[in-house]
Amino acid sequence: MTDGIRRTDGGGEREPGVTRRGFTALAAVPVALAAVPAAATTARADGGRPGAEHRPAATGPAESDLTDLLDLHGLPGAARPPGNNPLNVFADLGAWHAYGLPAATDRDHLGGFTGPLYLAEEYPWYLSRAFTRFGLADEGSGRPLVFAARGAAALRSEPGVLRQELTADGVRVTLDLRFAGNRTALVTAVVRNVSGTALRLRARWSGELLRHDTEPVRSAPRLRRTATGVAVDFARVREFASFLTTDQTRFEVTHATPVVTEVRGDGYTTTAVHAELLRPGATVRYVWAESYTFTEAERRAAHPVVAAALRRPEEITDATTRRWQGYLDRALRGVPARLRRPAAKAVQTLVTNWRGPAGRLRSDGITPSITNRDFAGGLWAWDSWKEAVGTALFDPALAASSIQALFDHQITPDSPVRPRDAGMIPDAVFYNDPAQGGLNWNERNSKPPLAAWAVWTVYERGAGRDFLHRMYPKLTAYHAWWYRNRDHARDGLAQYGATVDPANDSTAQRRLAAAWESGMDNAPRFDHSAVLANTDRAGRVVGWSLDQESVDLNSYLYAEKTVLAEMARELGRPSDAVRYRREAESLRDRVRERCYDPGTGFFYDAALRDGRPRTAPGKGIEGAIPLWAGVATGRQAAAVRSALTDPARFGTYLPLPTVSRDSPAFDPTGYWRGLVWLDQAYFAIEGLRRYGYHRDADATAERLLSRAAGLLGDAPIRENYHPLTGGGENSANFSWSAAALLELVRRG
Repeated sequence: MTDGIRRTDGGGEREPGVTRRGFTALAAVPVALAAVPAAATTARADGGRPGAEHRPAATGPAESDLTDLLDLHGLPGAARPPGNNPLNVFADLGAWHAYGLPAATDRDHLGGFTGPLYLAEEYPWYLSRAFTRFGLADEGSGRPLVFAARGAAALRSEPGVLRQELTADGVRVTLDLRFAGNRTALVTAVVRNVSGTALRLRARWSGELLRHDTEPVRSAPRLRRTATGVAVDFARVREFASFLTTDQTRFEVTHATPVVTEVRGDGYTTTAVHAELLRPGATVRYVWAESYTFTEAERRAAHPVVAAALRRPEEITDATTRRWQGYLDRALRGVPARLRRPAAKAVQTLVTNWRGPAGRLRSDGITPSITNRDFAGGLWAWDSWKEAVGTALFDPALAASSIQALFDHQITPDSPVRPRDAGMIPDAVFYNDPAQGGLNWNERNSKPPLAAWAVWTVYERGAGRDFLHRMYPKLTAYHAWWYRNRDHARDGLAQYGATVDPANDSTAQRRLAAAWESGMDNAPRFDHSAVLANTDRAGRVVGWSLDQESVDLNSYLYAEKTVLAEMARELGRPSDAVRYRREAESLRDRVRERCYDPGTGFFYDAALRDGRPRTAPGKGIEGAIPLWAGVATGRQAAAVRSALTDPARFGTYLPLPTVSRDSPAFDPTGYWRGLVWLDQAYFAIEGLRRYGYHRDADATAERLLSRAAGLLGDAPIRENYHPLTGGGENSANFSWSAAALLELVRRG
């Protein structure tokens, strides 16, 4: 290993005793990180030339308008963040730990990056306020140098990198944090002597654990010095509602330069073995890696990534720069200048919520929000479909993987537990499944069928033909499951429902699961729903249905049929294409007939008992889905358009709430009872466009973008928004909102 220190020959002198050795360059890392070419020969870290000058780290796509897309500043107050963490963080490449920046006023923590925030398998926790704080001490006096932030932009984020620029007593320090892989962050510190005299300096790093206040979590982490830095080992804790670690879980800091570490209680100090003599204008660089792994196998897999990154950190810098520039070149194509920042913020949000394979999650996927306690460590089905469509705009491979991550757990006919649900996609999958005690894994219900739409869109945006070929039979099995297990009357119109599952052990629980299956958990249309048993030909119960044929569900299924027909044509299956087109036409006619109420000019769920629209719960945003799917007639679309643009109904200050303002059930803070969700708003806007109402679509989108609090600034993208004030509500840094935002801004 090299000593990890790069210096100019502008007068810098090395304390004797350490030599440089050759390196082997980094191999490819998962999904989206470009492979770094292997070196043909060994080389000195300084290029083998006397006087080789240190090359400043590339800054990433450092367009001035794309710095600080999110406010990432601040320090945690406790090890366990609130349910909705007020601090934003940054992660990359599917890592399970993330960082922020201290504020300029956080003097004691300058030189360290906030956190890390790490996922205890399924839940976010802070390991420290700033676990690895870089410092320098003057060898002559022994006193530490006190850092101050350099100017107003000294602590900032750029696409793919966190940066600090600090000064102290004639020294200028630039720290950069990037990710080298899905388990490892790489930090570089470049120290420059900007004084007029020579300085002899010794590098030091320090940090403390941020402990929880109750057991067993309080005692779970413990510090341990290593030959190359410091590690945090964890005890086995299986608190399935809050904290999950094993004795293999580890956070480890590995330095390239020789160091010695002293651990005292919950704090540590790591000191460079050698001091550096820096003459005026000279620089020296320190490099270290911070890895968070769950198992010994992961740690072994991370070792070559860490070693190569420490030997040649510029390879990581260059790869990160190229990758993020590619993201932004693709995502911002055609985006008006004033909307570049929110578009780039959407990309950053999606990438930060990307998690690599771990535990029962076998493919890279995108979680709803790393800063929400309940949404940080798992994947939801219809979230993933929508997130994939937006992600495909800048990384089709990651988008395809995020779809595959759910289909990895598609129920198969040979399932020993639920063969009756063959083809079904579970609602949510996490690090731990039920056999391991996982409380968040959910097979009580599925989620709305947007998978075929997502697969087709991702394919059109760059995923390979093999992806389409691989997914087609999985999609047809999922599509068939809806009609086998959710069509109570066998009339071609499906209902949301619940599976045969131990948790669905009462009428109330089955109704709850069915509402979850819709994705609109507490929508007024489910307030008085009944639940009916569905049986197979032998009379065995295979699931339950609500007593209403939901208009959005059947519109989604219509869209699925039209997309499956396109896939079949593309894959050379003409008989399948004909069949799906015929089924789509029949379903379209039934939705028009059963779910549309001419008296109120809107679409509703239809009652199973009489086949008539259920108008009593009032108008919901689900009534706009027939426009998005292309189900509505022109006359029906005109009537729905009137409701969507009417200030007394859906044309509120922030438009397109989930429940019409004139409904008795309207609640502007009621989750699915009146808040504005960007995904549903996007579907409604695209429905207006589909039927030729482009001015209405543009005006509505403009009001969304300009009135949703913080959307165009550096505030996080929220789960939903208040329709009367525009205020952000519930989870921050929400992935499907980011995906919808990315679609909206591309329309300008």
